[in-house]
Amino acid sequence: MGKCVNHPDRETAFLCMKHNVYMCEDCLHCRDPKIHCKFRTSCPIWFMEKQAAREASDRAEADKAALFKVMFLPDQKEIMAPEGATLLEAAVAAEVPLNASCNGKGACGKCKLVLASGAVEGPDSPLLSPVEKGKNYILACQKTVHSHVTVKIPEETIEKKMKIAGMGQTATDRMKGLVPEITPMLKNMPLTLQPPTLDDAVSDFDRLFRGLAKAGCDTSRMTTGLSVMRELAAAMRDDNWKVTASVVKKRYSSEIVRVIPGTNGIRSLGLAIDIGTTSIVVYLVDMADGSVLAATSSHNRQAACGDDVINRIICAEKDGVKKLSRMGLATINGLINEAVDSAGVSRDAIDNVALAGNTTMTHLILEIEPRHIRREPYVPSVSAFPVLRAGDIGLGVNPIAAVFVMPGPASYVGGDIVSGLIFTGLHRREGITLFIDVGTNGEIVLGNRDWLLTASCSAGPAFEGGGVRWGMRAEDGAIEKVTIDPVTWAATVSVVGDVPARGICGSGMIDLISELFLKGVIQANGKFSATAPHPRMVKQGDEPAYILVFEEETGVDQDIVFLESDIGNIIRSKGAVYAGFQVLLDQAGLDFSSIDQVIIAGGFGQFLDLDKAIIIGLLPDIDKAKFQYVGNSAIAGAYMALLSESFRKEALDVCNRMTYVDFSTNNQFMEAFTSSLFLPHTNLLAFPSVMALMANMKTTSG
Repeated sequence: MGKCVNHPDRETAFLCMKHNVYMCEDCLHCRDPKIHCKFRTSCPIWFMEKQAAREASDRAEADKAALFKVMFLPDQKEIMAPEGATLLEAAVAAEVPLNASCNGKGACGKCKLVLASGAVEGPDSPLLSPVEKGKNYILACQKTVHSHVTVKIPEETIEKKMKIAGMGQTATDRMKGLVPEITPMLKNMPLTLQPPTLDDAVSDFDRLFRGLAKAGCDTSRMTTGLSVMRELAAAMRDDNWKVTASVVKKRYSSEIVRVIPGTNGIRSLGLAIDIGTTSIVVYLVDMADGSVLAATSSHNRQAACGDDVINRIICAEKDGVKKLSRMGLATINGLINEAVDSAGVSRDAIDNVALAGNTTMTHLILEIEPRHIRREPYVPSVSAFPVLRAGDIGLGVNPIAAVFVMPGPASYVGGDIVSGLIFTGLHRREGITLFIDVGTNGEIVLGNRDWLLTASCSAGPAFEGGGVRWGMRAEDGAIEKVTIDPVTWAATVSVVGDVPARGICGSGMIDLISELFLKGVIQANGKFSATAPHPRMVKQGDEPAYILVFEEETGVDQDIVFLESDIGNIIRSKGAVYAGFQVLLDQAGLDFSSIDQVIIAGGFGQFLDLDKAIIIGLLPDIDKAKFQYVGNSAIAGAYMALLSESFRKEALDVCNRMTYVDFSTNNQFMEAFTSSLFLPHTNLLAFPSVMALMANMKTTSG
């Protein structure tokens, strides 16, 4: 310390080492800024002078920046936004929930608003239809503010909000009775503690432990963090020693993650999340009674990096795991926004989460290196996870939320399949059950309560729309059922939502190929039969294609066609699934006659026409009474694990019991796969009902 050279009455620590003089805060400026000084790189006077200049410049720029009012209708929410800010940024500041699953890059087209008044600038989006543009629709992430602006949430977005809540009731009805007792990971425990006295002068921390032990908690393996300790004194005394402690129960211990004043009760909400390669599904759950408050789903933004897990891993190797993690989290957090907005609750109330996904998706979401999943000997980094914190993952919920990740037994059979077994109870049954989850990958489980074999048959994403020209998910505008006239080849279609067709989903593709085959439009090898010109047949490039819906009847202003290569993709996908059945049964010394039940899970299983799936050779030709559809079993199992400690333990046990059969280097699988690349199969004797249908069609046409 020394006296300021200009103000001798002031003590200061700032020393100019070049001139050996002290300066107070009012005098902080370099005496010789243009002369070289060897002390400059470590001189606090030089640094603080430059910092002050930068701050003054920033303040001047901020003062010059114009602020404009942005009004969001119909909720009458408004915010002052600086000129040049995007409407999405204004919406976030005003706490107006908009789904921006692409993180504001203009790639998802979901943050739609209607411009009512004011001036905005930015590129027009090709994701908006001409009709929408005519009604002043804009994307919030692409338009910037340059005047006072009024925008309106579109009616269909409000309707979707109501639909999401309605889907929650549907999910509640489906899940009813699955969880007899709710035992969450994070439990909020109200405690009334005895104030300290001279005779009882134990620390606040010990007093809290004593109260938790009295409430029935096992404190022998209980820990807490420094952040809780720092807040403990105030929390204890703010409401006269009445507190609520949030305790997370882990596999071998428990942890106090929060202590807040009061015992009035904290509403606890949970999330069950199915992280699919193509789609992500989110259930918002009331942890008090297990009711689903909202259910919503969306296309996984990671699909921009490839349709299947191999391409995702390659993309992660090229662009980094963090990029893929952010893309997946952007989708999940967008769905969380939709769910909490629909239910009218706060995301801070979400303190329990259960995630189910295949091994690659789980690794990518958690930002864990997945590259060795696709390299021999195909080993994941982690198969069973400890209870995690939401804040460490990046989930848009309370950072202290406890997160359970479904374990997975192998690189290509993950937690989504374990989740499916928890829901279906296959591992508790006596009879032999064959379980198939037909999604982007085809995962199979064979067994009963005594043994479980599992495998992945690399079906590819065709059944979820990947690799098919007009393929799409089963959403509004998707063709889900098809029949074909045997004479004219004219198609009659059923479309999800009763709107003009925009594409075709998995169940529609199976219908279409079975109809094309039975009506003689295609041959057993998937090639078109027509040799002469036909009004339903066209060429796209050099490739023949069948017109499914003519342009004037679609919602896309183009003919919806099915290419010969599309047929080939479906045949390869169905061939992989059927070959997987055959080889797994053979590994167990069984055949199709040994099966007591076939469980079909997956996004399109509930819409599948069983007869037509058998006709194309996707499913075995056995007694149809043995088939059971369960829909999305991954989200159902995640819901059960979210609510119940016993199901979380059961998931770990089931994972450890599963024996994985690797098909990647299995010659038997390749032989079975090659034999399956025909409709329905090279061995027609295995499909007696299809043989009868084919004979009947020949008789009728003859």
